[in-house]
Amino acid sequence: MSGDQASQTVHKRKVFYIPGYDPMLPRRYRELYRSEGALQAEITGYSLDIKGVTGGDTYTWNAETNINGQQTRTEIAFLLWSDIVQVSMNRSIPATFLLLLKLVWIYVGSGALFRLMRLRKGPVIAALYPIFMLPLQLLVSVIIGGLVAKVIAFFVSVWLGLAVAFVLIALIMRWFRKIDDKLFAYYLLHDYAFSAQYSGANPPQLEDRMQDFANQINAALHTDVDEVLVIGHSSGAHLGVMVLADLLRHGPPDPKGPKLAFLTLGHVVPMLSFLPKANRLRADLHFLSQRNDVTWIDVTAPGDGCTFALCDPVAVSGAGTEDEKNWPLVISAAFTQSLSKARYDALKWRFFRLHFQYLCAFDRPKDYDYFQITAGPLSLAERYRDRVASPSRITAALSPYQSQELP
Repeated sequence: MSGDQASQTVHKRKVFYIPGYDPMLPRRYRELYRSEGALQAEITGYSLDIKGVTGGDTYTWNAETNINGQQTRTEIAFLLWSDIVQVSMNRSIPATFLLLLKLVWIYVGSGALFRLMRLRKGPVIAALYPIFMLPLQLLVSVIIGGLVAKVIAFFVSVWLGLAVAFVLIALIMRWFRKIDDKLFAYYLLHDYAFSAQYSGANPPQLEDRMQDFANQINAALHTDVDEVLVIGHSSGAHLGVMVLADLLRHGPPDPKGPKLAFLTLGHVVPMLSFLPKANRLRADLHFLSQRNDVTWIDVTAPGDGCTFALCDPVAVSGAGTEDEKNWPLVISAAFTQSLSKARYDALKWRFFRLHFQYLCAFDRPKDYDYFQITAGPLSLAERYRDRVASPSRITAALSPYQSQELP
């Protein structure tokens, strides 16, 4: 449903964006919103004006739209946890290899890996990539160091050859880490290990931050905006689930206040919810799925190899059946249809870029338009009021652990 098909339901909106596991600062997201928003507005035919906001405790920017004569003002707040990500990535190379062994033990030993493979292979392959790439880097370093050691041992001495080999291996491994912005082996390992190292429980340093997120969202629910929209991208999706569940357990929003909406994009929920100690996440998925005071739309795309595409995060986690839950409404962004063939062909091997396509412009847009959702005149509930769930969605409860009991 687009702006010319329904009456305006939002004049003022507050958006909270929860990123995935990303060490980058929020400025990059604002500039992405600015550039891709301008492109989408030009393609679709509406005006979108972006202005940065200074001051306050959060990184925010304003978006103003005029769509078919309907004007809307939105403030977008970036919920920051990149500092926690940066600290978690600050491990030595030996410590990273120990983390790798722990990650393998958790996913294989718990049986989660084999269930995840039955669900979607793409994100599991992404998780396995660093498990093979990092030992390969070590093997290459050892081979080069060994060859140099043999040459030095032949012409000079064995001990000097060994000493040079150890130094060379260390230097090559440090070089591999330096170019990880192209290889992504260290990044992906730390990403999947962030919560998995606790077997699905939350890292302690994340709990206080999520409470801060909940406080900010709760404050917005007591303002004069028409809609409070929370967005979780990638691993930010399951953070959003837990934040909103905590918020709503303290009481429902004022029915006369802003409408509460939740949009999850490119989720990787099963990577966590399939683990033995993810009881809290499974309980929160169950709780949120039964609420009547929030609209929850889940958007993925089969073309995104980093997400569990069209997997209902509640159902596959064993946290609720189709008969007992209200949410989420699972739909596809349909990259192969909403992007032209030339555009999709240019992106299809750029896996990380495709994982961020939900935040970008589509040159053949269908009913998913990130910028109309976040800054347009319709609430999330109104926009997808008549939308049916994707018939290709996956709802089989494949999680080997389904307990929701908290310790």
